Amino acid sequence: MSLNYPFYHHVIDDFFNEEKAITISKEFPNYNSDAWFCYNNPLENKKSCNNWYHFGPETYNTFSYLNSKEFITQLQEITGIENLYPDIGLHGGGLHIHGPGGKLNVHLDYSIHPKLKLQRKLNLIIYLEPDWNSRWGGGLELWSHNTETNRPKEKIVKIDNVFNRAVLFDTTQNSWHGFPNPLTCPEGKYRKSLAVYYLTDPPQGTDPRPRALYAPTKEQENNPEILNLIEERVKL
Repeated sequence: MSLNYPFYHHVIDDFFNEEKAITISKEFPNYNSDAWFCYNNPLENKKSCNNWYHFGPETYNTFSYLNSKEFITQLQEITGIENLYPDIGLHGGGLHIHGPGGKLNVHLDYSIHPKLKLQRKLNLIIYLEPDWNSRWGGGLELWSHNTETNRPKEKIVKIDNVFNRAVLFDTTQNSWHGFPNPLTCPEGKYRKSLAVYYLTDPPQGTDPRPRALYAPTKEQENNPEILNLIEERVKL
Protein backbone atom coordinates (compact mmCIF):
# COMPACT_ATOMS: atom_id res chain seq x y z
CA MET A 1 0.00 0.00 0.00
CA SER A 2 1.47 3.33 -1.07
CA LEU A 3 -0.12 6.65 -0.11
CA ASN A 4 0.88 10.30 -0.35
CA TYR A 5 -1.24 11.80 2.47
CA PRO A 6 -0.33 13.33 4.83
CA PHE A 7 3.07 12.52 3.30
CA TYR A 8 4.51 9.72 1.18
CA HIS A 9 4.41 6.38 2.98
CA HIS A 10 4.50 2.78 1.89
CA VAL A 11 3.29 -0.18 4.00
CA ILE A 12 4.69 -3.65 3.25
CA ASP A 13 3.47 -6.71 5.13
CA ASP A 14 5.57 -9.90 5.42
CA PHE A 15 8.72 -7.90 4.69
CA PHE A 16 11.08 -10.74 5.66
CA ASN A 17 10.34 -14.43 5.40
CA GLU A 18 8.78 -15.47 8.71
CA GLU A 19 11.71 -17.55 9.94
CA LYS A 20 14.12 -14.65 9.43
CA ALA A 21 11.80 -12.20 11.19
CA ILE A 22 11.43 -14.51 14.19
CA THR A 23 15.20 -15.01 14.39
CA ILE A 24 15.88 -11.26 14.39
CA SER A 25 13.22 -10.76 17.06
CA LYS A 26 14.88 -13.39 19.26
CA GLU A 27 18.27 -11.73 18.77
CA PHE A 28 17.14 -8.48 20.39
CA PRO A 29 19.20 -7.85 23.53
CA ASN A 30 17.37 -8.45 26.79
CA TYR A 31 15.35 -5.38 27.79
CA ASN A 32 17.57 -4.84 30.83
CA SER A 33 20.82 -5.36 28.91
CA ASP A 34 23.56 -2.73 29.00
CA ALA A 35 23.52 -2.84 25.19
CA TRP A 36 20.64 -0.36 25.16
CA PHE A 37 20.86 3.42 25.26
CA CYS A 38 17.92 4.63 27.34
CA TYR A 39 15.70 7.65 26.71
CA ASN A 40 13.29 8.42 29.54
CA ASN A 41 11.81 11.90 29.56
CA PRO A 42 8.37 13.47 28.97
CA LEU A 43 8.89 13.37 25.18
CA GLU A 44 10.13 9.80 24.73
CA ASN A 45 10.44 6.60 26.69
CA LYS A 46 12.41 4.04 24.69
CA LYS A 47 15.67 2.14 24.37
CA SER A 48 17.85 1.89 21.28
CA CYS A 49 20.96 0.07 20.09
CA ASN A 50 22.95 0.98 16.98
CA ASN A 51 26.17 -0.78 17.99
CA TRP A 52 26.95 -3.51 15.47
CA TYR A 53 28.93 -5.34 18.15
CA HIS A 54 25.67 -6.15 19.96
CA PHE A 55 23.83 -7.48 16.89
CA GLY A 56 23.26 -11.22 16.53
CA PRO A 57 24.35 -12.93 13.29
CA GLU A 58 21.00 -12.62 11.49
CA THR A 59 20.55 -9.02 12.61
CA TYR A 60 24.08 -8.12 11.52
CA ASN A 61 23.57 -9.66 8.07
CA THR A 62 20.21 -7.93 7.73
CA PHE A 63 21.57 -4.47 8.49
CA SER A 64 24.40 -5.17 6.03
CA TYR A 65 21.91 -6.02 3.29
CA LEU A 66 19.58 -3.09 4.04
CA ASN A 67 22.57 -0.76 3.64
CA SER A 68 23.85 -2.48 0.48
CA LYS A 69 23.96 -1.03 -3.02
CA GLU A 70 21.62 -3.81 -4.18
CA PHE A 71 18.86 -2.88 -1.73
CA ILE A 72 19.28 0.87 -2.15
CA THR A 73 18.94 0.46 -5.92
CA GLN A 74 15.57 -1.19 -5.29
CA LEU A 75 14.53 1.72 -3.05
CA GLN A 76 15.49 4.19 -5.76
CA GLU A 77 13.34 2.31 -8.26
CA ILE A 78 10.37 2.19 -5.87
CA THR A 79 10.54 5.84 -4.81
CA GLY A 80 11.97 7.51 -7.90
CA ILE A 81 14.67 9.15 -5.77
CA GLU A 82 17.86 9.17 -7.82
CA ASN A 83 20.54 9.70 -5.17
CA LEU A 84 20.17 7.66 -1.99
CA TYR A 85 23.01 6.84 0.37
CA PRO A 86 23.24 4.43 3.30
CA ASP A 87 24.09 5.41 6.86
CA ILE A 88 26.15 2.45 8.03
CA GLY A 89 26.60 4.17 11.40
CA LEU A 90 22.83 3.83 11.93
CA HIS A 91 22.60 7.32 13.44
CA GLY A 92 19.22 7.31 15.19
CA GLY A 93 18.48 3.87 13.74
CA GLY A 94 19.29 0.30 14.67
CA LEU A 95 17.14 -1.67 17.11
CA HIS A 96 14.42 0.05 19.13
CA ILE A 97 12.44 -1.36 22.01
CA HIS A 98 9.62 0.04 24.15
CA GLY A 99 8.22 -1.57 27.28
CA PRO A 100 5.13 -0.74 29.36
CA GLY A 101 4.68 3.04 29.40
CA GLY A 102 6.86 3.47 26.32
CA LYS A 103 5.98 6.41 24.09
CA LEU A 104 7.28 8.74 21.42
CA ASN A 105 5.78 12.20 21.07
CA VAL A 106 4.88 13.21 17.53
CA HIS A 107 7.99 14.71 15.96
CA LEU A 108 9.99 15.59 12.87
CA ASP A 109 13.23 13.66 12.44
CA TYR A 110 16.59 15.38 12.21
CA SER A 111 17.15 17.06 8.87
CA ILE A 112 20.93 17.01 8.31
CA HIS A 113 23.13 14.11 9.40
CA PRO A 114 25.64 15.51 11.93
CA LYS A 115 28.58 13.55 10.50
CA LEU A 116 27.85 13.13 6.79
CA LYS A 117 26.08 16.48 6.23
CA LEU A 118 23.54 14.75 4.00
CA GLN A 119 19.77 15.13 4.28
CA ARG A 120 17.78 12.38 5.94
CA LYS A 121 15.30 11.36 3.26
CA LEU A 122 13.70 7.96 3.97
CA ASN A 123 12.83 5.97 7.06
CA LEU A 124 12.41 2.20 6.89
CA ILE A 125 10.92 0.67 10.04
CA ILE A 126 10.15 -3.05 10.45
CA TYR A 127 8.10 -4.28 13.42
CA LEU A 128 9.38 -7.41 15.10
CA GLU A 129 7.22 -8.33 18.10
CA PRO A 130 5.35 -11.55 17.12
CA ASP A 131 2.63 -11.40 19.79
CA TRP A 132 1.80 -7.70 19.90
CA ASN A 133 -1.82 -6.78 20.61
CA SER A 134 -2.90 -3.53 18.95
CA ARG A 135 -5.04 -2.72 22.02
CA TRP A 136 -1.78 -2.06 23.86
CA GLY A 137 -1.13 0.92 21.57
CA GLY A 138 2.07 1.66 19.69
CA GLY A 139 0.55 2.16 16.24
CA LEU A 140 2.59 4.65 14.20
CA GLU A 141 0.61 7.87 13.83
CA LEU A 142 1.11 10.12 10.80
CA TRP A 143 -0.01 13.73 11.27
CA SER A 144 -0.65 16.63 8.93
CA HIS A 145 1.30 19.89 9.25
CA ASN A 146 0.09 23.23 10.61
CA THR A 147 1.98 25.87 8.64
CA GLU A 148 1.02 28.66 11.08
CA THR A 149 2.37 26.99 14.22
CA ASN A 150 4.97 24.66 12.67
CA ARG A 151 3.43 21.85 14.70
CA PRO A 152 1.37 18.78 13.84
CA LYS A 153 -2.23 19.62 13.00
CA GLU A 154 -4.24 16.39 13.16
CA LYS A 155 -3.74 12.65 13.08
CA ILE A 156 -4.49 11.33 9.60
CA VAL A 157 -3.27 7.73 9.64
CA LYS A 158 -2.44 5.11 12.28
CA ILE A 159 -0.41 2.10 11.16
CA ASP A 160 -0.56 -0.78 13.64
CA ASN A 161 2.80 -2.37 14.40
CA VAL A 162 1.91 -5.80 13.06
CA PHE A 163 4.70 -8.38 13.22
CA ASN A 164 6.96 -8.31 10.14
CA ARG A 165 5.25 -5.20 8.75
CA ALA A 166 7.51 -2.53 7.24
CA VAL A 167 6.74 1.15 6.87
CA LEU A 168 8.76 3.28 4.45
CA PHE A 169 8.19 7.04 4.46
CA ASP A 170 9.68 10.31 3.29
CA THR A 171 10.94 12.39 6.21
CA THR A 172 11.29 15.64 4.24
CA GLN A 173 7.58 16.47 3.77
CA ASN A 174 6.82 17.95 7.22
CA SER A 175 6.50 14.31 8.19
CA TRP A 176 5.13 14.41 11.73
CA HIS A 177 4.99 10.92 13.23
CA GLY A 178 5.12 9.09 16.55
CA PHE A 179 2.95 7.33 19.13
CA PRO A 180 2.34 9.79 21.98
CA ASN A 181 0.08 7.61 24.12
CA PRO A 182 1.99 5.39 26.60
CA LEU A 183 1.93 1.67 25.87
CA THR A 184 -0.32 -0.50 28.05
CA CYS A 185 1.40 -3.81 27.28
CA PRO A 186 1.95 -6.20 30.20
CA GLU A 187 5.34 -6.70 31.81
CA GLY A 188 7.55 -8.87 29.62
CA LYS A 189 5.98 -7.65 26.36
CA TYR A 190 7.83 -5.16 24.18
CA ARG A 191 7.28 -3.11 21.07
CA LYS A 192 10.29 -4.14 18.97
CA SER A 193 11.37 -2.51 15.72
CA LEU A 194 14.33 -2.33 13.38
CA ALA A 195 15.03 1.03 11.74
CA VAL A 196 17.27 2.06 8.84
CA TYR A 197 17.48 5.59 7.47
CA TYR A 198 18.58 6.68 4.01
CA LEU A 199 20.20 9.96 3.03
CA THR A 200 20.35 12.20 -0.01
CA ASP A 201 22.04 15.37 -1.22
CA PRO A 202 20.44 18.34 0.59
CA PRO A 203 18.59 20.73 -1.71
CA GLN A 204 19.27 24.46 -1.52
CA GLY A 205 17.63 25.96 1.57
CA THR A 206 17.24 22.70 3.48
CA ASP A 207 16.51 23.10 7.19
CA PRO A 208 19.88 22.44 8.90
CA ARG A 209 18.24 20.95 12.03
CA PRO A 210 20.57 18.23 13.44
CA ARG A 211 18.12 16.82 16.01
CA ALA A 212 14.49 15.75 16.09
CA LEU A 213 11.86 18.44 16.70
CA TYR A 214 9.21 17.18 19.12
CA ALA A 215 5.69 18.50 19.55
CA PRO A 216 4.02 18.63 22.96
CA THR A 217 0.92 16.56 23.54
CA LYS A 218 -2.30 18.47 24.24
CA GLU A 219 -1.70 17.98 27.96
CA GLN A 220 1.84 19.36 27.63
CA GLU A 221 1.30 22.32 25.31
CA ASN A 222 1.03 24.94 28.11
CA ASN A 223 3.75 23.45 30.31
CA PRO A 224 6.80 25.75 30.21
CA GLU A 225 9.14 22.98 31.39
CA ILE A 226 8.11 20.73 28.50
CA LEU A 227 8.36 23.56 25.97
CA ASN A 228 11.84 24.41 27.27
CA LEU A 229 12.85 20.74 27.04
CA ILE A 230 11.75 20.66 23.39
CA GLU A 231 13.71 23.81 22.61
CA GLU A 232 16.86 22.70 24.41
CA ARG A 233 16.76 19.17 22.99
CA VAL A 234 16.66 20.32 19.38
CA LYS A 235 19.79 22.41 20.03
CA LEU A 236 21.87 19.52 21.41
